[in-house]
Amino acid sequence: MPAGAGCPRDSRRDAGATMGLTGVAMRMLSGWRMLLVAVLLCCSIPSSAEVLKIVVNDTIHPITDEYIGRALAEAERNKDQALLIELNTPGGLVDSTRDIIEKILASPVPVIVYVTPSGSRAASAGFFILESADVAAMAPGTNTGAAHPVTLGGGKMDDVMKEKMENDAAALMRSVVSKRGRNVEVAESTVRQSKSFTDQEALSQKLIDYVATSDQNLLQQMQGKTIKRFDGKTVTLNLEGEQIRRFDMTLKQRILAFIMDPNIAFILLAVGALALYAEFNHPGAVVLILASFALFALEAKFATHGVLAIGGMATMILGGLLLVDAPIPEMRVHLLTALAVSIPLGGITVFLMSIALKARANKVTTGAQGLVGEVGIAQTSLAPRGKIFVHGELWDAMSSSGVQAGQSVVVVAVDGLQLRVEPSATMERTPAASMV
Repeated sequence: MPAGAGCPRDSRRDAGATMGLTGVAMRMLSGWRMLLVAVLLCCSIPSSAEVLKIVVNDTIHPITDEYIGRALAEAERNKDQALLIELNTPGGLVDSTRDIIEKILASPVPVIVYVTPSGSRAASAGFFILESADVAAMAPGTNTGAAHPVTLGGGKMDDVMKEKMENDAAALMRSVVSKRGRNVEVAESTVRQSKSFTDQEALSQKLIDYVATSDQNLLQQMQGKTIKRFDGKTVTLNLEGEQIRRFDMTLKQRILAFIMDPNIAFILLAVGALALYAEFNHPGAVVLILASFALFALEAKFATHGVLAIGGMATMILGGLLLVDAPIPEMRVHLLTALAVSIPLGGITVFLMSIALKARANKVTTGAQGLVGEVGIAQTSLAPRGKIFVHGELWDAMSSSGVQAGQSVVVVAVDGLQLRVEPSATMERTPAASMV
């Protein structure tokens, strides 16, 4: 066989090996592609919906309204299964309460309001919010109700205004409770008669749907239950075992909610940093606070050994307590806050005013007035004019008495750039004679 006769078979063998390797590579590439597609499909599948939770442990005010509104928008954006509001409030502002109810009723996400922990309450405005929820629940040892409207100052309303506010609040209560299938008559009694109910009383009288010991216990009790939304649609709740995700206030909301506390507002008023977020219902309180500063100033000036300072502190404490007269204790200035502000502020004010008055009484040591009384040396004879050296400088001077060069002189007045002086012996003669 010729030397080149084996080449075709070798070429075919090499080609077959090459095709085999290519096939393996293609299969491996196809496998990687399938794996990549599977990963991308898994990543594109949205995560299971959660239960979003917020905690409202404060009076109801515009910041609470904003916080709940943000939470509802977040739950809708993430397609969460429900929004859980843990509530503990003594009440709050009617306008903010109405805004919150409006947002809850319009929410596409079911809203669960849960009064917790044990010992807490959903009073007044809190009861309205509780009844507006798709699911209303309370922890053991909690209470709710007492929803009769009152003025911010807690004063007595005239009969016509009282009737108007009461009827308006009662109508709001009826419109909400009737759509939720709860006891309208009993709910209205919280407005007209200020009735309150324990968790078991509220459950037995169909004001709430569940009494639960914890969040998870509440979700377990609701598992598989069908609820009727405010718009008439029905939804079956499958929340058992779902992850509960906490949703907190923003930094701005936390700061504003902190400032809304009347105790903090009083502190800010005392230091002049911010005005109070409340109405001054007793103008005499402001007068008392201003009078306390006047007493502090008098103490600094006359040094009455603390008598006026103590009076000023007592006046400021009384003014702080009378400053905000709200219908519930949580919206008033506390005694401890008034004491903690008034006593240190009074001491600091008296101390600083004392220093300022002493500095004002001290002899001036700079400028033209600082030269009066200074002792200098005559550089030339003053007959009546000449030169003197005083205060480290050479000055033109004039004397009504004859002064010899090198003699000590005392500055008695400053006339522009010229000093009026007298011999120091003359200035000292009278005090020396009086000592004999």
